[in-house]
Amino acid sequence: MERADRPTLRALGFKDEEIKALGLWDEAQGASEDLAEAYLRRSKKKDTLSTLREHLRELCRKAKEEKKKIRHVWFEQRSASKAHVRREEFEKATAAIIEEGRSKTLYAWRTDRLSRRGMGAVDRLIDQMEPKGARIVITSEGLDSSLPGMRMVFGILADRAREEAKSIATRTKIGGDAHKKEGKWPGGVAPYGLEVVDGKLRHKESEYPFARNYIAVPLLHGVVPGDIANALNAVGIRTRKGKLWRAQTVIALAQTPSWAGLIPDRERAKDKSGALIDWWYKKAQPLMGADGHPIKCGVGVVTFAEYKQINAKIESRSRPGTTIGDRARGVRKAATLVTNILKCPRCKGPSGNGGANYRCIARVNQGPSVCLGFATQRRRIDDAMAAMWLKHIMSLSPESPTIHQIARDWLSYENPDKEARRQAVMAALDSALGRQLKLNKEFFLGASANMDEATFEDLRRQVAKQIEDLKAELNELGKTADLTPLMNSKALAALWEVAGIEGQRALLKAAVKEIHIIPATGRGDRTPIEKRLKVSWKDTNDPRNIDSALKAVERSKERRKRTQEAPVTEADLKQVLLTEIVSLERAQKERRRTVRQEYEANLNVTS
Repeated sequence: MERADRPTLRALGFKDEEIKALGLWDEAQGASEDLAEAYLRRSKKKDTLSTLREHLRELCRKAKEEKKKIRHVWFEQRSASKAHVRREEFEKATAAIIEEGRSKTLYAWRTDRLSRRGMGAVDRLIDQMEPKGARIVITSEGLDSSLPGMRMVFGILADRAREEAKSIATRTKIGGDAHKKEGKWPGGVAPYGLEVVDGKLRHKESEYPFARNYIAVPLLHGVVPGDIANALNAVGIRTRKGKLWRAQTVIALAQTPSWAGLIPDRERAKDKSGALIDWWYKKAQPLMGADGHPIKCGVGVVTFAEYKQINAKIESRSRPGTTIGDRARGVRKAATLVTNILKCPRCKGPSGNGGANYRCIARVNQGPSVCLGFATQRRRIDDAMAAMWLKHIMSLSPESPTIHQIARDWLSYENPDKEARRQAVMAALDSALGRQLKLNKEFFLGASANMDEATFEDLRRQVAKQIEDLKAELNELGKTADLTPLMNSKALAALWEVAGIEGQRALLKAAVKEIHIIPATGRGDRTPIEKRLKVSWKDTNDPRNIDSALKAVERSKERRKRTQEAPVTEADLKQVLLTEIVSLERAQKERRRTVRQEYEANLNVTS
């Protein structure tokens, strides 16, 4: 059987002969103690594939020394220091060890390849692995988390990796700011119609005529962005990536200072609590120089005067809080139930809120040349989907994955501060671990001559108690909440009635993949809307759910007998009744199928 990571190995540049020589050709078999996960990472493409191949060769040599087989090679190009960056491959590698128990060892080439988020992140990972009998092995630094005293070494190196990331970010920012002050392109992709040559913007011959004549000139004459996008799509002009134009694409282009040959200003983003995060976004204003004038970076599609004129026209038509010309809009509250879930019957794209109707987003943003679109009364669809959702939920067993997902989503929706608290506790834990490391350095390495043993022991106990309490709180925040109150249809039906639009959307998304609507036969089509809606549910009412329902009810009865609780409740009786109805329907279908087969067999014999 072919290994799942073979395409990754080939993409890294390994030939089949070397893959076989490294022992990565056949699927690894054996006990989890004999298997391992290998994790490779690079932040940017500046790390060549040759470097990554050598990293993997070293991991394979280490595995051979320890008589381990590498079960899977996980590779990704992600930052390991930025908190907002999610590392999916790293999560899969650790989940294979901690949650799935497929292996007991995680190989990485160096600590900074594993994580740059400090000793707190690495310490928590070791805490999760130790109860499973698993370990982390760093080949280039000779580290093994299962050996005594290694946790402190991991912490020191992890903290050094985080400081290195901060230093790199500082040097990069200083260099970038210096380049911008000198009028050099700060990096990134030049806007449509322009290209970067020797650090300066200039006209791109293949795009500039269209950018000027089809976008800039119409904007100066007050043509709305939606009509411009439709005109570009109608004559076959596509974006640089070959996609269709949208009204929002035209607006974003017009509001970009670099489209006027200027360097855009940028601002650091903040989280909900107001703390700065490692994320920057470009502002709609150009960067101003010491003389109070915008800093130029070559030529643009429009002049600065034209740029101001175009944006004044867009702002005159803008609506605060919407996508129409409002670059600094906030997050709008939900007003519709199935926006983006409901698909256009013609282009199969998402739908949007059109006031009283649901409308095709492609038709609105890209014009009739892309899709003829549709429009259906919003109230009819919302009411129909509410009824269909309740009917579907009533048919599922208490152990259905959808029921559990709905309960989790609802608890998350009801308690948005839990994640914020978890982040705060993680930050406090990082700080406490840093203080512990510093305290040990000062005492054992003699950095502080004024600290006697009694003072050290007192401070050590205080910090250890803080770390213990923070870890306990972090474990509590990580626990799955009690979903029992939401594990029956009656509770969910009542929940739907009081959830409001935002809550109902959260409940609906947990159960529905997408909704397709059949086009109307004409104006005033009287077909019931329920018959025109084709819903793709995440969890269907199949025999496995029925068996789970029966087992769940039996377990509930047994628990009540053992604990001398009250008799079966109305909710349990209702669930049993629903299960019986479904079983009867199945039996009737089976009888009809048998009768039909016998009838067809008799016809064949007669003929």
